[in-house]
Amino acid sequence: MRDISLIIRRVWKSAFMFTALSVLIVSATQAQDVVEGRKIFKDKCSSCHQLDRNSTGPALTAKMNELDEAFTIKWVRNWKALVDAGDKQAIEAAKFSPSEMTTFPTLTDEQIKSVIAYAKAGEPKKEGDAAAATATVDTGVSNFSIAGIVAIILISIAVLVILGRAIKMLERLILKKQGVEINEENDVPLTVGIRRLFKNKKFVFFFILCLVAALSTFGWMSMWNTGVHTGYQPVQPIKFSHELHAGTNQIDCQYCHSGAFKSKNASIPSVNVCMNCHKSVQATEKYNGEISPEIQKIYTAIGYDPATLTYDKSKEKPVEWIRVHNLPDFAYFNHSQHVVVGEEAIRKQKGLQPNEPVCFACHGPVNTMEEVYQFSPLTMKWCINCHKDAEISGKDNAFYTKVIEAHEKIKKGEKITPALLGGLECGKCHY
Repeated sequence: MRDISLIIRRVWKSAFMFTALSVLIVSATQAQDVVEGRKIFKDKCSSCHQLDRNSTGPALTAKMNELDEAFTIKWVRNWKALVDAGDKQAIEAAKFSPSEMTTFPTLTDEQIKSVIAYAKAGEPKKEGDAAAATATVDTGVSNFSIAGIVAIILISIAVLVILGRAIKMLERLILKKQGVEINEENDVPLTVGIRRLFKNKKFVFFFILCLVAALSTFGWMSMWNTGVHTGYQPVQPIKFSHELHAGTNQIDCQYCHSGAFKSKNASIPSVNVCMNCHKSVQATEKYNGEISPEIQKIYTAIGYDPATLTYDKSKEKPVEWIRVHNLPDFAYFNHSQHVVVGEEAIRKQKGLQPNEPVCFACHGPVNTMEEVYQFSPLTMKWCINCHKDAEISGKDNAFYTKVIEAHEKIKKGEKITPALLGGLECGKCHY
Protein backbone atom coordinates (compact mmCIF):
# COMPACT_ATOMS: atom_id res chain seq x y z
CA MET A 1 0.00 0.00 0.00
CA ARG A 2 2.94 2.32 0.72
CA ASP A 3 4.18 1.81 -2.85
CA ILE A 4 0.76 2.72 -4.20
CA SER A 5 0.74 5.86 -2.10
CA LEU A 6 4.14 6.89 -3.45
CA ILE A 7 2.97 6.43 -7.03
CA ILE A 8 -0.36 8.21 -6.71
CA ARG A 9 0.89 10.94 -4.40
CA ARG A 10 2.16 12.95 -7.38
CA VAL A 11 -1.24 13.16 -9.04
CA TRP A 12 -3.70 13.23 -6.15
CA LYS A 13 -4.20 17.00 -6.31
CA SER A 14 -4.95 16.89 -10.04
CA ALA A 15 -7.30 13.95 -9.55
CA PHE A 16 -9.12 15.72 -6.74
CA MET A 17 -9.55 18.93 -8.77
CA PHE A 18 -10.70 16.97 -11.79
CA THR A 19 -13.28 15.17 -9.61
CA ALA A 20 -14.61 18.48 -8.28
CA LEU A 21 -14.88 19.88 -11.80
CA SER A 22 -16.70 16.72 -12.93
CA VAL A 23 -19.28 17.14 -10.18
CA LEU A 24 -19.79 20.76 -11.26
CA ILE A 25 -20.10 19.67 -14.89
CA VAL A 26 -22.73 17.07 -13.93
CA SER A 27 -24.72 19.77 -12.12
CA ALA A 28 -24.37 22.17 -15.03
CA THR A 29 -25.36 19.48 -17.54
CA GLN A 30 -28.46 18.65 -15.55
CA ALA A 31 -29.40 22.30 -15.00
CA GLN A 32 -28.64 23.75 -18.41
CA ASP A 33 -28.51 21.00 -21.00
CA VAL A 34 -28.06 22.83 -24.30
CA VAL A 35 -29.16 19.80 -26.31
CA GLU A 36 -32.34 19.46 -24.26
CA GLY A 37 -32.87 23.20 -24.64
CA ARG A 38 -32.62 22.84 -28.42
CA LYS A 39 -35.28 20.11 -28.37
CA ILE A 40 -37.67 22.19 -26.28
CA PHE A 41 -37.03 25.25 -28.45
CA LYS A 42 -37.74 23.34 -31.68
CA ASP A 43 -40.83 21.77 -30.11
CA LYS A 44 -42.43 24.79 -28.47
CA CYS A 45 -40.72 28.03 -29.52
CA SER A 46 -39.46 27.80 -33.11
CA SER A 47 -42.86 28.53 -34.69
CA CYS A 48 -42.66 32.13 -33.41
CA HIS A 49 -39.01 32.74 -32.53
CA GLN A 50 -35.72 32.68 -34.44
CA LEU A 51 -32.33 32.82 -32.74
CA ASP A 52 -30.72 35.47 -34.93
CA ARG A 53 -33.60 37.56 -36.28
CA ASN A 54 -37.01 38.92 -35.34
CA SER A 55 -40.01 36.88 -36.37
CA THR A 56 -43.44 36.73 -34.71
CA GLY A 57 -41.38 37.14 -31.56
CA PRO A 58 -38.00 38.84 -31.02
CA ALA A 59 -34.62 37.27 -31.84
CA LEU A 60 -33.88 35.09 -28.83
CA THR A 61 -30.07 35.08 -28.70
CA ALA A 62 -29.89 38.85 -28.20
CA LYS A 63 -32.84 38.84 -25.79
CA MET A 64 -31.50 36.03 -23.61
CA ASN A 65 -28.19 37.86 -23.22
CA GLU A 66 -30.06 41.04 -22.36
CA LEU A 67 -32.76 39.83 -19.92
CA ASP A 68 -32.33 38.62 -16.36
CA GLU A 69 -32.71 34.83 -16.07
CA ALA A 70 -35.18 35.02 -13.15
CA PHE A 71 -37.43 37.38 -15.12
CA THR A 72 -37.22 35.21 -18.24
CA ILE A 73 -38.32 32.10 -16.31
CA LYS A 74 -41.36 33.93 -14.93
CA TRP A 75 -42.12 35.44 -18.36
CA VAL A 76 -42.04 32.10 -20.20
CA ARG A 77 -44.14 30.34 -17.58
CA ASN A 78 -46.89 32.98 -17.38
CA TRP A 79 -46.16 36.40 -18.87
CA LYS A 80 -49.80 37.44 -18.45
CA ALA A 81 -49.51 37.19 -14.66
CA LEU A 82 -46.51 39.54 -14.74
CA VAL A 83 -48.37 42.05 -16.90
CA ASP A 84 -51.46 41.87 -14.66
CA ALA A 85 -49.21 42.41 -11.64
CA GLY A 86 -47.98 45.67 -13.19
CA ASP A 87 -44.41 44.59 -13.91
CA LYS A 88 -42.99 47.42 -16.05
CA GLN A 89 -40.49 45.21 -17.87
CA ALA A 90 -43.24 42.69 -18.71
CA ILE A 91 -45.62 45.41 -19.91
CA GLU A 92 -42.92 46.79 -22.20
CA ALA A 93 -42.02 43.33 -23.52
CA ALA A 94 -45.67 42.55 -24.28
CA LYS A 95 -45.75 45.46 -26.76
CA PHE A 96 -43.35 43.71 -29.17
CA SER A 97 -46.01 42.00 -31.29
CA PRO A 98 -49.79 42.07 -31.57
CA SER A 99 -49.73 38.27 -31.45
CA GLU A 100 -49.91 37.01 -27.86
CA MET A 101 -47.23 34.61 -26.71
CA THR A 102 -48.28 31.16 -25.50
CA THR A 103 -47.79 30.53 -21.78
CA PHE A 104 -45.93 27.38 -20.69
CA PRO A 105 -46.96 26.65 -17.07
CA THR A 106 -45.84 23.02 -17.32
CA LEU A 107 -42.18 23.82 -18.06
CA THR A 108 -39.87 23.52 -15.06
CA ASP A 109 -37.19 26.06 -14.14
CA GLU A 110 -34.48 23.67 -15.36
CA GLN A 111 -36.19 23.20 -18.74
CA ILE A 112 -36.49 26.96 -19.23
CA LYS A 113 -32.85 27.40 -18.19
CA SER A 114 -31.92 24.81 -20.82
CA VAL A 115 -33.73 26.84 -23.49
CA ILE A 116 -31.94 29.99 -22.30
CA ALA A 117 -28.59 28.18 -22.47
CA TYR A 118 -29.36 26.97 -26.00
CA ALA A 119 -30.46 30.45 -27.12
CA LYS A 120 -27.22 31.96 -25.78
CA ALA A 121 -25.05 29.24 -27.34
CA GLY A 122 -26.82 29.41 -30.71
CA GLU A 123 -27.38 26.73 -33.34
CA PRO A 124 -24.48 24.32 -33.99
CA LYS A 125 -22.65 24.45 -37.32
CA LYS A 126 -24.26 22.86 -40.34
CA GLU A 127 -22.11 19.75 -40.32
CA GLY A 128 -23.11 19.07 -36.74
CA ASP A 129 -26.85 19.48 -37.18
CA ALA A 130 -27.61 15.81 -37.79
CA ALA A 131 -25.56 14.74 -34.80
CA ALA A 132 -27.25 17.37 -32.63
CA ALA A 133 -30.66 16.21 -33.78
CA THR A 134 -29.78 12.60 -33.03
CA ALA A 135 -28.63 13.60 -29.57
CA THR A 136 -32.16 14.78 -28.71
CA VAL A 137 -33.29 11.25 -28.03
CA ASP A 138 -33.28 10.88 -24.26
CA THR A 139 -30.04 12.86 -24.07
CA GLY A 140 -30.89 14.27 -20.66
CA VAL A 141 -30.67 10.82 -19.06
CA SER A 142 -27.73 9.71 -21.22
CA ASN A 143 -25.58 12.76 -20.54
CA PHE A 144 -26.31 12.58 -16.86
CA SER A 145 -25.53 8.87 -16.76
CA ILE A 146 -22.18 9.28 -18.53
CA ALA A 147 -21.13 12.25 -16.40
CA GLY A 148 -22.31 10.45 -13.28
CA ILE A 149 -20.20 7.37 -14.02
CA VAL A 150 -17.13 9.51 -14.72
CA ALA A 151 -17.69 11.42 -11.51
CA ILE A 152 -18.10 8.21 -9.47
CA ILE A 153 -14.86 6.78 -10.89
CA LEU A 154 -12.93 9.96 -10.20
CA ILE A 155 -14.35 10.29 -6.69
CA SER A 156 -13.39 6.69 -6.03
CA ILE A 157 -9.81 7.40 -7.16
CA ALA A 158 -9.71 10.44 -4.89
CA VAL A 159 -10.95 8.32 -1.96
CA LEU A 160 -8.24 5.73 -2.67
CA VAL A 161 -5.60 8.46 -2.74
CA ILE A 162 -6.79 9.94 0.53
CA LEU A 163 -6.95 6.51 2.18
CA GLY A 164 -3.48 5.72 0.85
CA ARG A 165 -2.09 8.93 2.33
CA ALA A 166 -3.84 8.25 5.64
CA ILE A 167 -2.42 4.70 5.78
CA LYS A 168 1.03 6.00 4.93
CA MET A 169 0.81 8.62 7.66
CA LEU A 170 -0.24 5.99 10.23
CA GLU A 171 2.59 3.69 9.12
CA ARG A 172 5.11 6.51 9.56
CA LEU A 173 3.80 7.30 13.03
CA ILE A 174 3.99 3.64 14.11
CA LEU A 175 7.51 3.19 12.70
CA LYS A 176 8.61 6.46 14.27
CA LYS A 177 7.44 5.29 17.68
CA GLN A 178 9.29 2.03 17.15
CA GLY A 179 12.46 3.99 16.34
CA VAL A 180 12.66 2.76 12.74
CA GLU A 181 14.20 5.14 10.23
CA ILE A 182 12.03 5.65 7.10
CA ASN A 183 13.64 5.90 3.67
CA GLU A 184 10.97 6.82 1.08
CA GLU A 185 11.44 6.15 -2.62
CA ASN A 186 10.74 9.57 -4.07
CA ASP A 187 12.07 8.88 -7.56
CA VAL A 188 10.12 5.81 -8.64
CA PRO A 189 10.00 5.71 -12.49
CA LEU A 190 6.49 6.03 -13.89
CA THR A 191 6.61 2.72 -15.79
CA VAL A 192 7.81 0.89 -12.70
CA GLY A 193 5.11 2.54 -10.65
CA ILE A 194 2.39 1.50 -13.10
CA ARG A 195 3.63 -2.10 -13.10
CA ARG A 196 3.57 -2.15 -9.31
CA LEU A 197 0.11 -0.62 -9.34
CA PHE A 198 -1.31 -3.37 -11.54
CA LYS A 199 0.27 -6.04 -9.35
CA ASN A 200 -1.93 -4.86 -6.52
CA LYS A 201 -5.00 -7.13 -6.41
CA LYS A 202 -7.28 -4.51 -4.88
CA PHE A 203 -6.45 -1.95 -7.56
CA VAL A 204 -6.90 -4.52 -10.36
CA PHE A 205 -10.30 -5.52 -8.93
CA PHE A 206 -11.41 -1.90 -8.71
CA PHE A 207 -10.16 -1.16 -12.25
CA ILE A 208 -12.02 -4.17 -13.71
CA LEU A 209 -15.17 -3.22 -11.77
CA CYS A 210 -15.12 0.32 -13.19
CA LEU A 211 -14.44 -0.98 -16.70
CA VAL A 212 -17.36 -3.42 -16.54
CA ALA A 213 -19.67 -0.69 -15.19
CA ALA A 214 -18.66 1.73 -17.97
CA LEU A 215 -18.99 -0.83 -20.77
CA SER A 216 -22.34 -2.04 -19.40
CA THR A 217 -23.69 1.51 -19.32
CA PHE A 218 -22.56 2.34 -22.85
CA GLY A 219 -23.91 -0.99 -24.09
CA TRP A 220 -27.27 -0.43 -22.41
CA MET A 221 -27.57 3.08 -23.84
CA SER A 222 -26.67 1.86 -27.31
CA MET A 223 -29.28 -0.90 -27.18
CA TRP A 224 -31.88 1.53 -25.81
CA ASN A 225 -31.37 3.84 -28.81
CA THR A 226 -31.42 1.04 -31.39
CA GLY A 227 -34.07 1.75 -34.01
CA VAL A 228 -34.51 5.40 -32.94
CA HIS A 229 -34.04 7.58 -35.99
CA THR A 230 -34.50 11.15 -34.77
CA GLY A 231 -32.92 13.49 -37.31
CA TYR A 232 -33.16 10.94 -40.14
CA GLN A 233 -33.07 12.93 -43.39
CA PRO A 234 -32.76 10.81 -46.54
CA VAL A 235 -31.96 12.31 -49.94
CA GLN A 236 -35.20 12.31 -51.94
CA PRO A 237 -35.44 11.79 -55.72
CA ILE A 238 -36.95 15.28 -56.08
CA LYS A 239 -35.72 18.21 -53.98
CA PHE A 240 -39.11 19.17 -52.57
CA SER A 241 -38.88 22.12 -50.16
CA HIS A 242 -41.46 22.13 -47.36
CA GLU A 243 -40.10 25.53 -46.34
CA LEU A 244 -41.09 26.97 -49.73
CA HIS A 245 -44.45 25.24 -50.09
CA ALA A 246 -45.77 25.10 -46.50
CA GLY A 247 -43.85 28.12 -45.23
CA THR A 248 -43.45 30.79 -47.91
CA ASN A 249 -46.49 29.81 -50.00
CA GLN A 250 -48.64 28.87 -46.98
CA ILE A 251 -50.03 25.71 -48.61
CA ASP A 252 -52.14 23.75 -46.12
CA CYS A 253 -50.78 20.33 -45.14
CA GLN A 254 -54.06 18.64 -46.09
CA TYR A 255 -53.83 19.88 -49.66
CA CYS A 256 -51.08 17.33 -50.29
CA HIS A 257 -51.52 14.91 -47.36
CA SER A 258 -55.28 14.57 -47.69
CA GLY A 259 -55.49 11.29 -45.79
CA ALA A 260 -54.28 12.66 -42.45
CA PHE A 261 -57.72 13.86 -41.34
CA LYS A 262 -59.80 10.97 -42.64
CA SER A 263 -57.74 7.77 -42.62
CA LYS A 264 -55.01 5.87 -40.81
CA ASN A 265 -52.26 7.10 -43.14
CA ALA A 266 -51.45 10.70 -44.05
CA SER A 267 -50.63 9.44 -47.59
CA ILE A 268 -47.96 10.61 -50.01
CA PRO A 269 -49.47 12.91 -52.65
CA SER A 270 -49.57 11.70 -56.22
CA VAL A 271 -47.82 13.61 -58.97
CA ASN A 272 -51.27 14.73 -60.19
CA VAL A 273 -51.50 16.91 -57.06
CA CYS A 274 -48.17 18.54 -57.96
CA MET A 275 -49.44 19.20 -61.49
CA ASN A 276 -52.36 21.26 -60.16
CA CYS A 277 -49.83 24.06 -59.69
CA HIS A 278 -46.76 23.06 -61.67
CA LYS A 279 -48.60 22.73 -64.96
CA SER A 280 -48.22 26.51 -65.03
CA VAL A 281 -45.59 27.18 -62.33
CA GLN A 282 -42.25 26.20 -63.88
CA ALA A 283 -39.76 28.53 -62.15
CA THR A 284 -38.23 29.47 -65.53
CA GLU A 285 -37.12 32.89 -64.23
CA LYS A 286 -34.44 31.18 -62.11
CA TYR A 287 -33.03 29.05 -64.92
CA ASN A 288 -32.61 31.46 -67.85
CA GLY A 289 -35.97 30.61 -69.35
CA GLU A 290 -35.56 26.85 -68.90
CA ILE A 291 -37.88 24.76 -66.74
CA SER A 292 -36.60 24.02 -63.26
CA PRO A 293 -34.76 20.65 -63.22
CA GLU A 294 -36.81 19.50 -60.21
CA ILE A 295 -40.12 20.41 -61.88
CA GLN A 296 -38.91 18.63 -65.00
CA LYS A 297 -38.59 15.46 -62.88
CA ILE A 298 -42.32 15.77 -62.12
CA TYR A 299 -43.09 16.06 -65.84
CA THR A 300 -40.94 13.01 -66.57
CA ALA A 301 -42.67 10.96 -63.86
CA ILE A 302 -46.15 11.68 -65.25
CA GLY A 303 -45.15 11.61 -68.94
CA TYR A 304 -46.04 15.25 -69.52
CA ASP A 305 -44.71 17.29 -72.45
CA PRO A 306 -44.81 21.02 -71.54
CA ALA A 307 -44.28 22.02 -75.16
CA THR A 308 -47.42 20.28 -76.45
CA LEU A 309 -49.31 20.20 -73.09
CA THR A 310 -50.00 16.48 -73.62
CA TYR A 311 -49.56 13.34 -71.51
CA ASP A 312 -48.02 10.08 -72.67
CA LYS A 313 -49.00 7.21 -70.33
CA SER A 314 -46.37 4.93 -71.83
CA LYS A 315 -43.69 7.20 -70.36
CA GLU A 316 -45.12 7.34 -66.84
CA LYS A 317 -42.71 6.37 -64.08
CA PRO A 318 -43.61 6.66 -60.38
CA VAL A 319 -41.48 8.85 -58.12
CA GLU A 320 -39.66 6.58 -55.66
CA TRP A 321 -39.94 8.68 -52.51
CA ILE A 322 -37.98 7.50 -49.48
CA ARG A 323 -40.14 7.21 -46.38
CA VAL A 324 -38.97 9.39 -43.48
CA HIS A 325 -41.39 8.49 -40.67
CA ASN A 326 -41.82 4.76 -40.29
CA LEU A 327 -43.34 2.83 -37.39
CA PRO A 328 -42.73 -0.92 -36.91
CA ASP A 329 -45.46 -3.26 -38.14
CA PHE A 330 -46.59 -4.16 -34.62
CA ALA A 331 -47.36 -0.50 -33.77
CA TYR A 332 -50.79 0.80 -34.79
CA PHE A 333 -51.15 4.53 -35.32
CA ASN A 334 -54.19 6.27 -36.77
CA HIS A 335 -53.67 9.82 -38.04
CA SER A 336 -57.38 10.67 -38.11
CA GLN A 337 -57.87 9.74 -34.45
CA HIS A 338 -55.11 12.07 -33.36
CA VAL A 339 -55.63 15.07 -35.63
CA VAL A 340 -59.45 15.06 -35.42
CA VAL A 341 -60.51 13.50 -32.11
CA GLY A 342 -57.39 14.45 -30.16
CA GLU A 343 -56.60 17.74 -31.90
CA GLU A 344 -57.67 20.02 -29.03
CA ALA A 345 -55.78 17.99 -26.40
CA ILE A 346 -52.64 17.75 -28.56
CA ARG A 347 -52.65 21.47 -29.31
CA LYS A 348 -52.92 22.35 -25.64
CA GLN A 349 -50.27 19.85 -24.56
CA LYS A 350 -47.75 20.95 -27.23
CA GLY A 351 -48.52 24.67 -26.94
CA LEU A 352 -49.37 25.16 -30.64
CA GLN A 353 -50.56 28.51 -31.98
CA PRO A 354 -54.06 28.74 -33.58
CA ASN A 355 -52.50 29.32 -37.01
CA GLU A 356 -50.27 26.22 -36.73
CA PRO A 357 -51.48 22.84 -38.00
CA VAL A 358 -51.73 20.07 -35.43
CA CYS A 359 -49.21 18.18 -37.60
CA PHE A 360 -46.44 20.26 -36.01
CA ALA A 361 -46.95 18.42 -32.71
CA CYS A 362 -45.25 15.27 -34.04
CA HIS A 363 -43.56 16.34 -37.27
CA GLY A 364 -42.10 19.57 -35.90
CA PRO A 365 -41.99 22.94 -37.71
CA VAL A 366 -42.20 21.46 -41.20
CA ASN A 367 -42.74 24.93 -42.66
CA THR A 368 -39.10 25.74 -41.80
CA MET A 369 -37.57 22.56 -43.23
CA GLU A 370 -35.82 22.82 -46.59
CA GLU A 371 -35.59 19.03 -46.53
CA VAL A 372 -37.97 17.22 -44.20
CA TYR A 373 -36.47 15.06 -41.45
CA GLN A 374 -37.78 13.00 -38.53
CA PHE A 375 -38.30 15.56 -35.79
CA SER A 376 -39.66 13.37 -32.96
CA PRO A 377 -38.19 10.07 -31.71
CA LEU A 378 -41.50 8.16 -32.26
CA THR A 379 -40.61 5.76 -29.45
CA MET A 380 -43.13 4.09 -27.16
CA LYS A 381 -41.87 6.21 -24.26
CA TRP A 382 -42.43 9.39 -26.27
CA CYS A 383 -46.00 8.35 -27.14
CA ILE A 384 -46.81 7.27 -23.58
CA ASN A 385 -45.52 10.52 -22.10
CA CYS A 386 -47.81 12.48 -24.42
CA HIS A 387 -50.77 10.25 -23.51
CA LYS A 388 -50.02 10.87 -19.82
CA ASP A 389 -49.80 14.65 -20.15
CA ALA A 390 -52.47 15.48 -22.74
CA GLU A 391 -55.73 16.67 -21.16
CA ILE A 392 -58.84 15.32 -22.89
CA SER A 393 -62.05 17.34 -23.01
CA GLY A 394 -65.37 15.78 -24.08
CA LYS A 395 -66.89 19.16 -24.93
CA ASP A 396 -67.78 19.59 -28.62
CA ASN A 397 -66.02 16.33 -29.49
CA ALA A 398 -68.07 13.96 -31.66
CA PHE A 399 -66.15 10.86 -30.59
CA TYR A 400 -66.55 11.39 -26.87
CA THR A 401 -70.18 12.37 -27.39
CA LYS A 402 -70.64 8.88 -28.85
CA VAL A 403 -68.90 7.35 -25.84
CA ILE A 404 -71.20 9.20 -23.43
CA GLU A 405 -74.22 8.17 -25.51
CA ALA A 406 -73.09 4.54 -25.44
CA HIS A 407 -72.50 4.73 -21.68
CA GLU A 408 -76.03 5.99 -21.12
CA LYS A 409 -77.42 3.16 -23.25
CA ILE A 410 -75.42 0.59 -21.27
CA LYS A 411 -76.90 1.91 -18.03
CA LYS A 412 -80.40 1.58 -19.50
CA GLY A 413 -79.68 -1.93 -20.83
CA GLU A 414 -80.22 -0.90 -24.45
CA LYS A 415 -78.52 -2.38 -27.51
CA ILE A 416 -74.92 -1.28 -28.25
CA THR A 417 -73.17 -1.87 -31.58
CA PRO A 418 -69.52 -1.35 -32.65
CA ALA A 419 -70.78 1.08 -35.30
CA LEU A 420 -71.91 3.44 -32.53
CA LEU A 421 -68.31 3.80 -31.39
CA GLY A 422 -66.78 4.30 -34.82
CA GLY A 423 -66.56 0.66 -35.80
CA LEU A 424 -67.30 1.50 -39.44
CA GLU A 425 -64.19 3.65 -39.93
CA CYS A 426 -61.89 2.37 -42.70
CA GLY A 427 -58.79 2.50 -40.52
CA LYS A 428 -60.27 0.01 -38.04
CA CYS A 429 -59.70 -2.83 -40.49
CA HIS A 430 -57.61 -1.55 -43.41
CA TYR A 431 -53.97 -0.93 -42.56
